[in-house]
Amino acid sequence: MRRTALALLKALAAFAVAVSVAASFATSVAAAAPTAQPPDPAAQLQRLALPGGAGDLPFYVAAVPAQTIPQTAAVPVQAFIAVHGYPRDAQATLRIVQAAVAKAAQAAGGKPPLIVAPIFPVTAQDAPRCRTPGEPEALSGDAQWRCGGWLAGSRSLGGIPPSHGISSLAALDALVAHLARQWPSLRRITLVGFSGGAQLLQRHAALAAQAPDGVTLRWVIASPGSWLYFDAWRPDLGHVSGQVSGDDAACPRFNHWKYGLEGLPGLPDHLAGRDPRDQYRHASIAYLAGSLDSGPGPGTADARLDHGCEAQRQGPYRLQRAQGYQAYTRQVLRPLTPQPLTVVPGCAHSAACVLGSDQAKSVLFAADPPH
Repeated sequence: MRRTALALLKALAAFAVAVSVAASFATSVAAAAPTAQPPDPAAQLQRLALPGGAGDLPFYVAAVPAQTIPQTAAVPVQAFIAVHGYPRDAQATLRIVQAAVAKAAQAAGGKPPLIVAPIFPVTAQDAPRCRTPGEPEALSGDAQWRCGGWLAGSRSLGGIPPSHGISSLAALDALVAHLARQWPSLRRITLVGFSGGAQLLQRHAALAAQAPDGVTLRWVIASPGSWLYFDAWRPDLGHVSGQVSGDDAACPRFNHWKYGLEGLPGLPDHLAGRDPRDQYRHASIAYLAGSLDSGPGPGTADARLDHGCEAQRQGPYRLQRAQGYQAYTRQVLRPLTPQPLTVVPGCAHSAACVLGSDQAKSVLFAADPPH
């Protein structure tokens, strides 16, 4: 009887410790996340007619809630394009970036920035696998992709006529150009992506069209599942530095698109005669990753992580892959201005935690590098 009671007490003590640890973990994550805010009531769903009869791209457009910024100007000089992840949760992405930008509203120079959140529509047969409740379904006139196609820069599957598809990279270019035409006061457009959206933006930085006149483009790339390399260099996974041989017969396509430039289905016309690697070296880019996004544990969305050999050559999990790419930029690419990686403590794979952190605030509003 005494042994039974003692065992019960030990079990209760262990349970209490476990609860305490879990609560501590939850508190650390919650502390880094922005306060939940409803979307701006003025947010509107609009549609952009993409070039070449490729169909429409829906997007939300809003501004940081007016009460957080002194209204010293009626026109925006800065815009943020917030790109959703694999679940295509554009409204949640809009709210997260609104909250993150509102935390640093004074850093915006007193002028309310635009916040734009595109939605990449997918086909009806794919939608159940990557749909977020409350997001609009694709209309017949929308450009449409596969669930994992848009984040890899693939061409859309439809258009008018159907052969006139458009890559998601070119769709982003069209959105950037549209914002510059619609708001000629803009001087900087920052593209922010988390997870699947970060995958798209990391490739976009290398293949994007030239920025509109008078506008500076910047990319904030947070916790992508895989990266585009420009050669056969891969990190030494034991030290996150050094080169791994590119002739690995066990993974012959490790350097093919979307992981490398081999097999890229033709460069965009605007890159004729130009090197994507050189464009990437000149780009203004900053990287973010969560310190806890480094294994298969709670909150890491490990089931959605690319575990193919091509991605595994870049590292086992998102944090290690980001650190490996940081080594690549420093040792091999050597960009003209630093492309820093900021690791956000206490965050796993959570856009609200990573983008809403104090560390992200300085990244989102970093000064433009000198030209």
